[in-house]
Formats: sequence, structure tokens, C-alpha cells
Amino acid sequence: MEETSQSSGFWKVLTGFLAIIVGILVYLLFNANSFKKSQEEVIRQKIQALSSTSIRLDSIGIQLDAKIAQIKSLGGKVEDLEATKKQLENDRMLMRRANTFSVAQYEERIKEYVSILVKKDSEIAKFKKENTKLVEKNKSLVSENVSLSSENILLKMVKQGLSDSLEVYAKRNQALTATVNLASSLQAQLVKVNAISSRNKERSNGVYRVSKIEKIKIIFQLQPNLIAKQNVKSVFVRVLDPDGAVMFDTNAGSGNFELAGKETTYTVKKDILYQNIGQAVEMIYARGGATKYRIGHYIVEIFCEGYKIGSGSFDVK
Repeated sequence: MEETSQSSGFWKVLTGFLAIIVGILVYLLFNANSFKKSQEEVIRQKIQALSSTSIRLDSIGIQLDAKIAQIKSLGGKVEDLEATKKQLENDRMLMRRANTFSVAQYEERIKEYVSILVKKDSEIAKFKKENTKLVEKNKSLVSENVSLSSENILLKMVKQGLSDSLEVYAKRNQALTATVNLASSLQAQLVKVNAISSRNKERSNGVYRVSKIEKIKIIFQLQPNLIAKQNVKSVFVRVLDPDGAVMFDTNAGSGNFELAGKETTYTVKKDILYQNIGQAVEMIYARGGATKYRIGHYIVEIFCEGYKIGSGSFDVK
């Protein structure tokens, strides 16, 4: 008998731990039938109350969503309803997590939510009434707008016609300006490149030995142009080595200038007073340091006022 009593106590302790997992009903199976039935009834009533309350809260949540959508469609503010919906979600979460469930407490909550829904029904009815008036007013405005739209269409057509004409004239003027600028650009002819040795001896045959080049002299003639302005003009020269790279030495006067909207480098620059008399121009480039010219073909390009006005070449052997 003593062993049976100890075994029964063990199972009761074990059942107590299992009851936490499987619920109150499993624990009640180890009690007397009368106690079991009374506890089952209590649990059933609590579950029924919890289920009923949960269903009612779900229904209120659905109604809140409907009211929010309806008021939004009518142009009303829904911040208070959204806050109420958030509070409802919080209540539902607390109800699921709470160890004790108070029907009375949630009944009060439900009454508050129902009161809010009733209040919003009256607001929605008011919104609808106001919107009906606005619809009637809009109908009259629409008829007025139809006539205004017809007038606007005519005005837009006239405006578009004027815009098209102005665009055509602007393009023609732009093309004419470009033509005039091109026509007024200078032309460099008779381009020659002479070599000057370290002893200042100048050679002009176009083919020079490496040892005989200390400086180069670019010589050309600016042709007369009746529509070109007679003023001070900047002439830029680019000397391209056998690899096509621009020879560049800031100590020898090299720098950057704008060409076709982009910044590019030049080898040497000279400002001249253009007099429209077919004047000759000489420009000297003295490469700095002890770097010698490489063997190969060199190209000379001459630019002025954004245009390439001439070119020449020389060879180094």
C-alpha cells in the first residue's frame, strides 16, 4: 500500500508539469468525476466567452476597416479611426496572451468600440449629404468647363502654331549664325615647320635629324577675309607626335583651350592682331628639358576662334 501511495504521488507531480503544456482539461482527468465536471464546465464557459469576445472584436475590426475605406473615399480624415484600429489590435493581442480573462473588462471595451462605430455612421451620413451637394455643384461647373475647354483648345492651337513658327525661325537663325561664323573663320595656308638647332641654325626641308632639332618654328599665312573681325585673336597650335599624342610642356607655354564645347590641350599659343592683309605668322615651340624628338611623322594643327584653320607636318629621322 505504501508503494502504491508513493507511485500515485509521482504521477500526480508528473501530471502537474504536463498540464502546463496540454491544458487544464488533462489535469482534471486525475480528479474526482464531480470536480472534473465542474472544472470542465468552468473551462468551457471561459473558452466560450473568450471565443465570443474574439469573434465580436474581429467583427468590430472588419467594420472599422470598412468605415476607414468609406471615409477616405468621401475625403474625410481617418486618423482617429486608425488609432482605434491599432488599439483594437492591441486588445486582441493582450486577450490571447493574458493568463486571466475578464469578460466584464472586454464588454466595456466592446461598448466603447460600438459607440465609436455609431458616431462614425452619423459622420458618414453627413459626408454623403455634403458630397451630394458638391456633386450637383460640380455638374454645373463641368458644363462651364466644357465651354472653357473649347476656348482653351483654340488658344492652344494658336499658341502651338506660334511656337512652331518661332522654333522654325530659331533653327534658321541658328543655322545662319553657324554659317556666318564659319564664313568669318580664318584660313591658314602655306603651313611650314622649320627646325632650329642648338646653334640657332634653321632648316626648312621638312625632314630633320633628331640631333638637329632644338626648337620648331611654325610658319603660315592668314588669308584675307572680308567678314572676319579685325581684332586681337588667339591662335592655338597642337603638335601631334608619331603616336598621335599632343606634345605638351607648361614650361614651354602649353595649356588648355575649348574646342567644340570640350576642353583640350594645345602645344603653343600666340595672340595676334588680325589686319586682313594676308599677314604671315610665326610661332616657336621650344621643348623643355633634354628630351629629344622621337623618330617618326609629326602633324601640326592650327586653331582659331573654335575652328581648325590649317594643318601641316614634318618628319624626324
